[in-house]
Amino acid sequence: MRPAFQPRLINNPFSDPGLFIPFRFEKRAILFDLGDLHSLSSRDILKVTHVFVTHTHMDHFIGFDLLLRHFLGRHKTLHIFGPEGFFANIEGRFASYTWNLVGEYEDELLIHAHEVHPDQILQKTYVCREQFRAKPLVTRRPNSGTIWSEPSFHINAALLDHRTPCLGLCLVENLHVNIIKEALDEIGLPVGPWINKFKQAIYEKRDPSSEFRVTWEEQGVLVKEKTFRLGDLISRIAKISPGKKTGYITDVIGTEENQERIISLVQGSDALFIEAAFLDKDKDIARKKFHLTAKEAGVIAAKAGVKYLKLFHFSPRYMGEEEGFEKEALKAYEQYTNYV
Repeated sequence: MRPAFQPRLINNPFSDPGLFIPFRFEKRAILFDLGDLHSLSSRDILKVTHVFVTHTHMDHFIGFDLLLRHFLGRHKTLHIFGPEGFFANIEGRFASYTWNLVGEYEDELLIHAHEVHPDQILQKTYVCREQFRAKPLVTRRPNSGTIWSEPSFHINAALLDHRTPCLGLCLVENLHVNIIKEALDEIGLPVGPWINKFKQAIYEKRDPSSEFRVTWEEQGVLVKEKTFRLGDLISRIAKISPGKKTGYITDVIGTEENQERIISLVQGSDALFIEAAFLDKDKDIARKKFHLTAKEAGVIAAKAGVKYLKLFHFSPRYMGEEEGFEKEALKAYEQYTNYV
């Protein structure tokens, strides 16, 4: 069975950064960054429940308007995260439009904005029918490094330096539940949405002696059902292992402090999506612009023990030189790994 999360870059390496993370068997997705979203379908955009914005430079935040446009008039709840100053950015976008008719909407749209500080996370709620005026109550909680958590996964973040606070992000599955397809066939169960409910029962550590009902449709109308003892079903069709880990790093200068924070955040990741704005021959320009080189990206991945590395956010000056980034990063990765 394929992984529960299937992350993919939204655009090509020279275009706006962003990672789209759909949930398998669920009409749900997460976004890391809000650059140009036009390559996503309306169906994909409407799956989004949580957005994590590294920082609000235009190429990382301009997609907020498109996301909001799709959500207007629908019953939706969106959680959106950003670094210090994020409330002002969100409120600035709201203030640029006229909302005199939204009080008539039947469906409610709520936006919970979370502002990540080094020691705490603040939250404000904006209500569409109230013209997106923030609720007066701002909630606060300590920043433990985990900025969002659910039974099946959590999101870790580190504050990095891009001459402005910038979030490094890491999605961590709490457990990885692999379904054994051959075992499903043996007991006559189809692949389908019930698998997510089954996995949720595992994540929530429900009583193994409790009943679990599997229901499905055949030919679009006939509903079938089988009942199992949860523990028995787990032992027959599930292989449980440590969760998968996906890192996302963009727009940071390659200082020692930044590198240490990134390595700590993404250590042991199964996949790391990391910017490589410049080649090493232009490392002085990279420093001036507070970006990483491909070589630095390769070294960071090696030091963090990353299994799969994907580069993005190339400077337009290198158009047509895409292979140079991959070669430089891979060489740095292999040299560091062999040296150690």
